[in-house]
Amino acid sequence: MFNIKRTKLKVKTLLVSQPKPEGDKSPYFDLAKKCNVKIDFRPFIHVEGVPAQEFRKDKVNILDHTAVIMTSRNAVDHYFRMCQEMRLTVPETMKYFCVSESTAYYLQKYVLYRKRKIFHGKQTIADLMEVVKKHKQENFLLPCSDIAKEEMAEKLDEQKIKYSKAVMFRTVASDLSDLANVNYDVLVFFSPAGIRSLFKNFPKFKQNKTRIACFGPTTAEAVKEAGLRLDIHAPNPKAPSMTMALEQYIMAANKAAK
Repeated sequence: MFNIKRTKLKVKTLLVSQPKPEGDKSPYFDLAKKCNVKIDFRPFIHVEGVPAQEFRKDKVNILDHTAVIMTSRNAVDHYFRMCQEMRLTVPETMKYFCVSESTAYYLQKYVLYRKRKIFHGKQTIADLMEVVKKHKQENFLLPCSDIAKEEMAEKLDEQKIKYSKAVMFRTVASDLSDLANVNYDVLVFFSPAGIRSLFKNFPKFKQNKTRIACFGPTTAEAVKEAGLRLDIHAPNPKAPSMTMALEQYIMAANKAAK
Protein backbone atom coordinates (compact mmCIF):
# COMPACT_ATOMS: atom_id res chain seq x y z
CA MET A 1 0.00 0.00 0.00
CA PHE A 2 1.09 3.61 -0.29
CA ASN A 3 0.03 7.11 0.62
CA ILE A 4 0.42 9.37 -2.38
CA LYS A 5 -0.31 12.45 -0.25
CA ARG A 6 3.14 12.16 1.25
CA THR A 7 4.78 13.44 -1.89
CA LYS A 8 4.06 14.77 -5.33
CA LEU A 9 7.61 14.24 -6.51
CA LYS A 10 8.00 12.53 -9.84
CA VAL A 11 9.68 9.13 -10.00
CA LYS A 12 12.37 8.82 -12.66
CA THR A 13 14.92 6.40 -11.17
CA LEU A 14 14.75 3.24 -9.04
CA LEU A 15 17.40 1.05 -7.45
CA VAL A 16 16.34 -2.57 -6.85
CA SER A 17 18.50 -4.26 -4.21
CA GLN A 18 18.69 -7.55 -6.11
CA PRO A 19 20.76 -8.93 -9.00
CA LYS A 20 19.67 -7.91 -12.48
CA PRO A 21 17.23 -10.50 -13.90
CA GLU A 22 18.74 -12.86 -16.44
CA GLY A 23 17.41 -12.82 -19.98
CA ASP A 24 15.22 -10.25 -21.67
CA LYS A 25 11.95 -10.99 -19.89
CA SER A 26 11.22 -9.53 -16.48
CA PRO A 27 8.31 -7.56 -15.01
CA TYR A 28 10.91 -4.93 -14.03
CA PHE A 29 11.86 -4.39 -17.68
CA ASP A 30 8.16 -4.11 -18.54
CA LEU A 31 7.74 -1.61 -15.69
CA ALA A 32 10.65 0.54 -16.92
CA LYS A 33 9.18 0.68 -20.42
CA LYS A 34 5.57 1.26 -19.37
CA CYS A 35 6.34 4.01 -16.84
CA ASN A 36 9.34 5.48 -18.67
CA VAL A 37 11.67 5.12 -15.67
CA LYS A 38 15.26 4.01 -15.26
CA ILE A 39 15.72 0.89 -13.11
CA ASP A 40 19.13 -0.20 -11.86
CA PHE A 41 19.87 -3.44 -10.03
CA ARG A 42 22.44 -3.89 -7.28
CA PRO A 43 22.55 -6.65 -4.64
CA PHE A 44 22.87 -5.07 -1.19
CA ILE A 45 23.81 -8.43 0.34
CA HIS A 46 25.66 -11.55 -0.77
CA VAL A 47 26.41 -15.01 0.55
CA GLU A 48 29.81 -16.18 1.78
CA GLY A 49 30.68 -19.72 2.72
CA VAL A 50 31.63 -20.61 6.29
CA PRO A 51 35.18 -22.08 6.17
CA ALA A 52 35.45 -25.77 7.03
CA GLN A 53 37.77 -24.98 9.93
CA GLU A 54 35.10 -22.76 11.48
CA PHE A 55 32.32 -25.25 10.72
CA ARG A 56 34.17 -28.00 12.60
CA LYS A 57 33.77 -26.00 15.81
CA ASP A 58 30.03 -26.66 15.70
CA LYS A 59 30.79 -30.39 15.96
CA VAL A 60 28.20 -31.39 13.36
CA ASN A 61 29.23 -34.63 11.71
CA ILE A 62 27.81 -34.52 8.19
CA LEU A 63 28.12 -38.26 7.57
CA ASP A 64 26.15 -39.10 10.72
CA HIS A 65 23.06 -38.07 8.76
CA THR A 66 21.07 -40.12 6.29
CA ALA A 67 19.19 -37.26 4.62
CA VAL A 68 19.66 -33.59 3.78
CA ILE A 69 17.01 -30.87 3.62
CA MET A 70 17.69 -28.33 0.88
CA THR A 71 15.70 -25.10 1.23
CA SER A 72 17.60 -23.17 -1.46
CA ARG A 73 20.27 -23.37 -4.14
CA ASN A 74 22.67 -21.73 -1.71
CA ALA A 75 22.11 -24.63 0.66
CA VAL A 76 22.88 -27.09 -2.14
CA ASP A 77 26.06 -25.30 -3.20
CA HIS A 78 27.46 -24.89 0.28
CA TYR A 79 26.61 -28.41 1.42
CA PHE A 80 28.68 -29.91 -1.37
CA ARG A 81 31.38 -27.25 -0.98
CA MET A 82 31.69 -28.14 2.68
CA CYS A 83 31.90 -31.85 1.91
CA GLN A 84 34.66 -31.14 -0.59
CA GLU A 85 36.61 -28.90 1.80
CA MET A 86 36.35 -31.54 4.52
CA ARG A 87 37.27 -34.28 2.02
CA LEU A 88 34.10 -36.21 2.71
CA THR A 89 32.64 -38.66 0.23
CA VAL A 90 28.87 -38.39 0.25
CA PRO A 91 27.38 -41.91 0.13
CA GLU A 92 25.09 -42.77 -2.77
CA THR A 93 22.46 -43.76 -0.21
CA MET A 94 22.08 -40.16 0.99
CA LYS A 95 18.54 -38.88 0.54
CA TYR A 96 17.70 -35.29 -0.41
CA PHE A 97 14.53 -33.41 0.47
CA CYS A 98 14.14 -30.18 -1.52
CA VAL A 99 11.71 -27.30 -1.00
CA SER A 100 10.78 -27.22 -4.71
CA GLU A 101 11.17 -29.18 -7.92
CA SER A 102 13.56 -26.56 -9.32
CA THR A 103 15.85 -26.98 -6.30
CA ALA A 104 15.66 -30.76 -6.77
CA TYR A 105 16.72 -30.46 -10.40
CA TYR A 106 19.54 -28.12 -9.36
CA LEU A 107 20.98 -31.08 -7.43
CA GLN A 108 21.93 -32.62 -10.78
CA LYS A 109 24.91 -30.28 -10.70
CA TYR A 110 26.33 -32.53 -7.98
CA VAL A 111 24.55 -35.90 -7.99
CA LEU A 112 22.86 -38.26 -10.42
CA TYR A 113 19.15 -37.54 -10.32
CA ARG A 114 17.46 -40.65 -9.00
CA LYS A 115 13.85 -40.41 -7.96
CA ARG A 116 14.34 -43.04 -5.25
CA LYS A 117 16.58 -40.68 -3.22
CA ILE A 118 15.44 -37.17 -4.20
CA PHE A 119 12.14 -35.84 -2.88
CA HIS A 120 10.61 -32.39 -3.14
CA GLY A 121 7.72 -30.23 -2.05
CA LYS A 122 5.75 -27.92 -4.32
CA GLN A 123 7.23 -24.60 -3.20
CA THR A 124 6.74 -23.97 0.52
CA ILE A 125 8.18 -25.31 3.78
CA ALA A 126 4.73 -26.67 4.65
CA ASP A 127 4.65 -28.66 1.39
CA LEU A 128 8.09 -30.06 2.06
CA MET A 129 7.16 -31.09 5.61
CA GLU A 130 4.37 -33.29 4.25
CA VAL A 131 7.08 -35.24 2.40
CA VAL A 132 9.53 -35.24 5.32
CA LYS A 133 6.90 -36.63 7.72
CA LYS A 134 6.74 -39.79 5.61
CA HIS A 135 10.43 -40.43 6.36
CA LYS A 136 10.61 -39.90 10.11
CA GLN A 137 13.16 -42.66 10.48
CA GLU A 138 15.84 -40.56 8.77
CA ASN A 139 18.43 -38.43 10.57
CA PHE A 140 18.23 -35.09 8.74
CA LEU A 141 20.87 -32.42 8.16
CA LEU A 142 19.60 -28.87 7.60
CA PRO A 143 22.23 -26.71 5.81
CA CYS A 144 21.38 -23.05 6.39
CA SER A 145 22.67 -19.50 6.72
CA ASP A 146 23.43 -17.55 9.88
CA ILE A 147 20.15 -15.66 9.50
CA ALA A 148 18.00 -18.58 8.42
CA LYS A 149 14.28 -18.39 9.09
CA GLU A 150 13.27 -20.67 11.94
CA GLU A 151 10.15 -22.01 10.21
CA MET A 152 11.79 -25.23 8.98
CA ALA A 153 13.43 -25.99 12.33
CA GLU A 154 10.21 -25.24 14.20
CA LYS A 155 8.20 -27.63 12.05
CA LEU A 156 10.83 -30.36 12.45
CA ASP A 157 10.66 -29.85 16.22
CA GLU A 158 6.87 -30.04 16.16
CA GLN A 159 7.02 -33.42 14.45
CA LYS A 160 9.82 -34.63 16.76
CA ILE A 161 12.01 -35.37 13.74
CA LYS A 162 15.71 -35.95 14.38
CA TYR A 163 17.85 -33.30 12.68
CA SER A 164 20.92 -31.07 13.02
CA LYS A 165 21.20 -27.45 11.92
CA ALA A 166 24.38 -26.80 9.98
CA VAL A 167 25.32 -23.14 9.40
CA MET A 168 27.37 -23.42 6.21
CA PHE A 169 27.02 -19.92 4.77
CA ARG A 170 26.35 -16.41 5.98
CA THR A 171 24.66 -13.34 4.55
CA VAL A 172 26.91 -10.26 4.52
CA ALA A 173 26.61 -6.66 3.38
CA SER A 174 27.96 -5.89 -0.08
CA ASP A 175 30.33 -2.97 -0.68
CA LEU A 176 28.20 -0.11 -2.01
CA SER A 177 30.77 2.67 -1.62
CA ASP A 178 30.62 3.51 -5.34
CA LEU A 179 26.99 4.61 -4.83
CA ALA A 180 27.91 7.27 -2.26
CA ASN A 181 27.18 10.17 -4.61
CA VAL A 182 24.37 8.53 -6.59
CA ASN A 183 20.76 9.36 -5.76
CA TYR A 184 17.62 7.42 -6.66
CA ASP A 185 13.99 8.40 -6.32
CA VAL A 186 13.04 4.93 -5.03
CA LEU A 187 15.04 2.25 -3.18
CA VAL A 188 13.50 -1.23 -3.27
CA PHE A 189 14.22 -3.76 -0.49
CA PHE A 190 13.34 -7.42 0.01
CA SER A 191 14.88 -8.35 3.36
CA PRO A 192 15.91 -6.85 6.73
CA ALA A 193 19.51 -7.71 5.75
CA GLY A 194 19.21 -5.24 2.86
CA ILE A 195 18.24 -2.46 5.26
CA ARG A 196 21.18 -3.35 7.52
CA SER A 197 23.50 -3.23 4.52
CA LEU A 198 22.24 0.26 3.63
CA PHE A 199 23.24 1.62 7.04
CA LYS A 200 26.48 -0.36 7.22
CA ASN A 201 27.56 1.27 3.97
CA PHE A 202 26.05 4.67 4.72
CA PRO A 203 25.74 5.16 8.51
CA LYS A 204 24.61 8.76 8.04
CA PHE A 205 21.95 7.94 5.46
CA LYS A 206 19.02 10.37 5.51
CA GLN A 207 15.91 9.46 3.60
CA ASN A 208 14.76 13.00 2.79
CA LYS A 209 12.85 12.81 -0.51
CA THR A 210 13.87 9.23 -1.33
CA ARG A 211 10.95 6.82 -1.42
CA ILE A 212 11.38 3.41 0.25
CA ALA A 213 9.64 0.34 -1.16
CA CYS A 214 9.77 -3.07 0.46
CA PHE A 215 8.39 -6.58 0.11
CA GLY A 216 7.09 -8.59 3.04
CA PRO A 217 6.16 -7.85 6.65
CA THR A 218 9.60 -8.51 8.19
CA THR A 219 11.24 -6.09 5.75
CA ALA A 220 8.55 -3.50 6.49
CA GLU A 221 9.24 -3.86 10.21
CA ALA A 222 12.99 -3.42 9.59
CA VAL A 223 12.31 -0.23 7.61
CA LYS A 224 10.30 1.25 10.47
CA GLU A 225 12.80 0.13 13.14
CA ALA A 226 15.53 1.91 11.18
CA GLY A 227 13.53 5.13 11.45
CA LEU A 228 12.75 5.26 7.76
CA ARG A 229 9.46 6.21 6.11
CA LEU A 230 7.82 3.31 4.29
CA ASP A 231 6.23 4.65 1.11
CA ILE A 232 5.43 1.50 -0.89
CA HIS A 233 4.64 -1.90 0.60
CA ALA A 234 3.90 -5.21 -1.12
CA PRO A 235 2.21 -7.57 -1.16
CA ASN A 236 -1.12 -5.88 -0.55
CA PRO A 237 -4.71 -6.57 -1.67
CA LYS A 238 -4.31 -4.42 -4.79
CA ALA A 239 -0.73 -5.41 -5.61
CA PRO A 240 0.45 -8.97 -4.86
CA SER A 241 3.86 -8.31 -6.45
CA MET A 242 6.52 -5.67 -5.93
CA THR A 243 6.38 -4.53 -9.56
CA MET A 244 2.62 -4.04 -9.39
CA ALA A 245 2.94 -1.94 -6.23
CA LEU A 246 5.71 0.12 -7.83
CA GLU A 247 3.69 0.65 -11.00
CA GLN A 248 0.66 1.88 -9.08
CA TYR A 249 2.78 4.28 -7.04
CA ILE A 250 4.76 5.61 -10.00
CA MET A 251 1.64 6.20 -12.10
CA ALA A 252 -0.06 8.06 -9.22
CA ALA A 253 3.03 10.04 -8.21
CA ASN A 254 3.94 11.10 -11.74
CA LYS A 255 0.34 12.09 -12.45
CA ALA A 256 0.24 14.16 -9.24
CA ALA A 257 3.56 15.80 -10.12
CA LYS A 258 2.30 17.21 -13.42
